[in-house]
Parts: sequence; C-alpha cells; structure tokens
Amino acid sequence: MDEFLKKKSVITFLTILFVVTCCSGVQKAEARIRRYKWEVKYELKSPDCYKKLTITINGRSPGPSIVAREGDTIVVELKNSLFTENVAIHWHGIRQIDTPWMDGTEGVTQCPILPADTFVYKFVVDRVSFYFFQQKHISIILYTMILCALYAITVVPGKTYRLRIGSLTALSALSFEIEGHNMTVMEADGHYVEPFTVKNLFIYSGETYSVLVTADQDPSRNYWISAKIVSRNSNTTNGLAILNYYPNHPRRDPPTTPPAGPHWDDRRPRLAQSAAIRARRGFIHPPPQVSDRTIVMLNTQNSVGGYRRWSINNVSFNMPHTPYLIAYKHNLLDAFDQRPLSDGHDFATYNISAVQANPNATTSNAAYRLKFNTTVDIILQNANTMNPNNSETHPWHLHGHDFWVLGYGVGKFNATKDAASFNLVDPIMKNTVVVHPFGWTALRFRADNPGVWAFHCHIESHFFMGMGVVFEEGVERVGELPSSIMGCGQNSLILLK
Repeated sequence: MDEFLKKKSVITFLTILFVVTCCSGVQKAEARIRRYKWEVKYELKSPDCYKKLTITINGRSPGPSIVAREGDTIVVELKNSLFTENVAIHWHGIRQIDTPWMDGTEGVTQCPILPADTFVYKFVVDRVSFYFFQQKHISIILYTMILCALYAITVVPGKTYRLRIGSLTALSALSFEIEGHNMTVMEADGHYVEPFTVKNLFIYSGETYSVLVTADQDPSRNYWISAKIVSRNSNTTNGLAILNYYPNHPRRDPPTTPPAGPHWDDRRPRLAQSAAIRARRGFIHPPPQVSDRTIVMLNTQNSVGGYRRWSINNVSFNMPHTPYLIAYKHNLLDAFDQRPLSDGHDFATYNISAVQANPNATTSNAAYRLKFNTTVDIILQNANTMNPNNSETHPWHLHGHDFWVLGYGVGKFNATKDAASFNLVDPIMKNTVVVHPFGWTALRFRADNPGVWAFHCHIESHFFMGMGVVFEEGVERVGELPSSIMGCGQNSLILLK
C-alpha cells in the first residue's frame, strides 16, 4: 500500500444527517447561528447485533442531526478523540460560497484534525435541501434496515408522505423499493424534478432524492421496504424494513416474501431512470448554451508500481502533503506537480471495450486550473477494467458547485454526434451523477466559486485509489485563510512567519 493510502484521514461508520428547511408562503424566519459541540471517539456499538468498536460523534452512530434554515450559520466545534486517526468532515452538498476553507477536504482545503485537537467549522447554509455528511461512508438506509429488529416506518392509510432518501454506501449502488407501492420522484440533490413514477429507485453513493408515497394499499397488513445491491454481483442479503400501516403492530411482518428486486446487472432500468430526470417546470435554471472548455475524463483501471489503481486519462491521483488551497494562496509552487493535466489523453484512439495491453499508469498530484467564471464541460467516459468484459459504475461528486447534467450515452462518446443531443432546455442540476458501465455522462458547470474543489468518484476505495481530480478557480479572489486550516506540509512554515 502506497504512502497516500496510509495517510488518509477517516471517520469510519459515521453518518450525520443535515436537513435544511424552508416553508413556502410563510415569512422567512430571521437567520440564526446554530452551535454544536461534537466529539469524535470510539464506542462499543452493536449496529449488526454484534458488539464492536465503532467511531461515533457524541457517542452516536449514525451521528447527530443538524436542522437549519437557509441563511443560518452553522458552527461546529469538533474534537478529535480518536487514538491514531486524523479527522476531517466534508459537508456534502454545501457549496461553501465565500468559505472554501470550510469544505472539510483534507489535502485540498485544510490540514487534517489530529488526535486530541479541536477544529471549528463555520459556514452559512446556502440553500434549501437535505444532505448527509461524512468522510468514510455507510448508507443510512442499510444501517436502519439491519438492526436486530427491523426498522418500521408508520403511515396512516390514505395519506401521502415525502420520503427523503440518501445513499452514502462505501461501494455499491442500491435499488430502493416499497412492496406494492409506486414512488413519485420529485427532488434530486436539492433541486425539484419533473415528477415521474418508479417502482424501484436506483440511488448511487452521494445522491439524495425525495419521493412521494401514498398509503393506498390494503390497510390490514404491513409491507416490505427493501434495498438491494445493484451494479455489482453480491451475495449480500437485501436490507429490509417495514412500512407499517396504522394501527397494525409495527413489528408485524408482512404476509408475503420480500421483493427480490431487479437483477444486479440489468442496466436498462438504471439508464432509463437517469434519462428521465429533468428540471421541474418553474424551477429550471437554464444552462449556458455553449462552453469555454471541454475536458474528457477517461475512467480506467490501471497498475501503478505493482498495485491496482484507478486513473483519469492515464493519471492516478495522489493527494499532496500541503493542501492545494493553501499552496495556491501562498504561492507554494513546489508543493505539488505544476505540469498541466490532459483534457483528454489518447481518447480518440482508446478502445473502451478491451483490456489494455499495457495497463500501467503514472501518478500525479497536479490540478486543473480553470479560468474564473468560464463554462466547463466534463465528459465522464467509462472503459473496461483490467478484467475482461467488465466495466464498473462510478458516481461522481463535485465539491463547491452544482452542475447541469446534459446527457448520458452507451458506448464511446462522439463529440460531434453526442454533443448535438445535449439537453440544453431543462437539464437537472446535481452535485453527484453516475456514469454507467461502458457509457458516458456529460455535465456542465460554471467555474464561479473561488477556491480549490475536489471532483471524484464517490465510491470510497475508488477515490483513495486515484479516481479523482482537483479544480482551481479564482483562488486570487479568496480572502485571508484562517490559521486553523494550516499546520501540515509546507504551510506549517507559514505559521512560523
């Protein structure tokens, strides 16, 4: 295992639920400062009926909830009481406008929080939405479904409910299903979508959705809720919970066999759901009609120094010792590789359907420098792994921004033909998007948030094995950096000046 994998900061098996609310038609409440004191520490817990050492916040796993309104200021005083592990919390989905140093990405925007140290996160909630935040991921859906007793959601017959669903799985995609009930998808990653109905909601690591469910079935019984692993072959048992129709007992099992769910490698319904998501009429944020720069990112599996890694354009990403934000702001040019990265290495001649004869790649901690306030297109292209006839699913997450999802496709991206089919009318905005096996996904964003931002596969192991990049934009516009984010790599010398 290389040095990068050894030094990563983690919060293990820890989920924080952050719900941001706002009531339409009601006068907005005055913005508040919401303060929290959190301690990250070890506790003996039994999340799967077997007691084990678990990393918790204030003794809880999943961690505590933050409930706030748009415009509120969040202040979290975080103490690291772990024995040997560093900590950093990324506030997934919060764009950190004017506070890029609070993004919580160790190696990109801050130094890690060392054992016994305390760090204060302070930022403004910039919009209405629903998020999960953590560093090492576990799905709250699966977590609540594998306690010793099945989790039950109680509903009143005839009423309609909004379910907010988030997936922070470390590896797998999920199919979420409520036996006998349709779900109407109404929101994704904090943006309203044109409603569409599904029986299975496919959800990928880092995504959040809201669905409407009406309790319109036989009220004399309960129903299964199921979460199944898809996109990879797995013998893991489906996660189960119970939809409890009041006044039935919540521990009363449904009289049926739990739904088996879709076959794990059936890509057609997953592609169909991706293609169906459009911005809701009346809530459309029109995208720029043209872009200033296009970066094709070829996702491949490679070998580096005898270890299997993931790469973008034949470069496997390594994090530097000095965080990028500090290095750029203080002009520490030798803190990481200054050579420019490719906008599409050998893409024209690359065969995405075959195992490459030479799978070797290089490593780099270089970053993409984007001209401030320009429009950037990213084409995520999936290829064959180092195993024959195999391509994996990758959910990609962009820090500091929302992006427009312009389209999906099967096979190799054709710049002339496929770009002409981009949805420039009502594309949904998201912060996490999937690229399907042997397929491509196109997205567009404005480089208008001064700072340095990670863009990476949200699968835990894939990011730490090199599937990620960093964007720098307008860093000269960033205000004075707080000393609390410094203290590692070359920036430790800044504190001594």
